[in-house]
Amino acid sequence: MSKSPQAGAGARTRARELMVQALYQKQIAGHSTAELVAQYQADTAYERVDQEFFDELFPAISNAQDEIEKKLDELIDRPLEQLDPIERSILLIGVHELEARVDIPYKVVINEGVNLAKRFGSTDGHKYINACLDLAAQSLRTIEVQASSSG
Repeated sequence: MSKSPQAGAGARTRARELMVQALYQKQIAGHSTAELVAQYQADTAYERVDQEFFDELFPAISNAQDEIEKKLDELIDRPLEQLDPIERSILLIGVHELEARVDIPYKVVINEGVNLAKRFGSTDGHKYINACLDLAAQSLRTIEVQASSSG
């Protein structure tokens, strides 16, 4: 039986919201991946998310943060240190999904990132997220992007 009885678009969105919070907390407080997984799994909000999605993606992103940030550094127009921690968290999730989760259409990844930025980010942060994830999609999902734009 699935650990995520409410798995679906809404539950995945909520899982991404938790990931943004956990990655933000990691940046600000320096908690380990294991500490954050345990903390968020014990949180009542965890009951309403796609748990399998969170349990797979958050540790993968958190443990590979340095590698993902190297890819991100090539896509953004400023040093990583100048990124708002929320925007950085959203971009980490988006770049990882574009690279590792080809089962999720790139337009969905971009849309989810933009929506997260509208909810948690700065006033116009969603525009920056959109531009960065669009560039990432062109780089990481070239064939899918070309197929989408040609027809």
